[in-house]
Amino acid sequence: MILSDKRILEEIDKGTIIIEPFNLNCLGTNSYDVHLGKYLATYKDRVLDAKAHNKIDHFEIPKEGFVLQPGTLYLGVTLEYTETHAHVPFLEGKSSTGRLGIDIHATAGKGDVGFCNTWTLEISCAQPVRIYAGMPIGQLIYFLVDGSIENMYNTKNDAKYNNKTTKPVESMMWKNTF
Repeated sequence: MILSDKRILEEIDKGTIIIEPFNLNCLGTNSYDVHLGKYLATYKDRVLDAKAHNKIDHFEIPKEGFVLQPGTLYLGVTLEYTETHAHVPFLEGKSSTGRLGIDIHATAGKGDVGFCNTWTLEISCAQPVRIYAGMPIGQLIYFLVDGSIENMYNTKNDAKYNNKTTKPVESMMWKNTF
């Protein structure tokens, strides 16, 4: 089941959901709106290698905005830092974002119970579009968990995305054995 607005507020009061900064106006009927942080990144190489550490270049979105181009993968980050200690968080694009032809994640829309960080966004677009730091970019939806959790994400020794950051994080696929 998806948490309602009242239930999200109850979980925030209990400390099982943390959203910083929190703004009550961003709370929807069953979701919470998140915003684009001020940093984007692109990969240094055009051809990526799943077994290699693909490096990225970070840059700040200027006040006048930044025009995304089709055919380029941009890594963005949410302004909001979140913690989820008893629910499964899902990040989805807002319909207004989608109607501009912007996708905010390629495949990684689900977080793990215990995820404590900003969200790296895998941004692509259908046509050139100007974006701005602070614009609404997505919404978090929280699902109930059935059963107890044996290994929370934030306590796993091998969790690849545990380092707190305000910048997008590149793929850590290269840390896997295959």
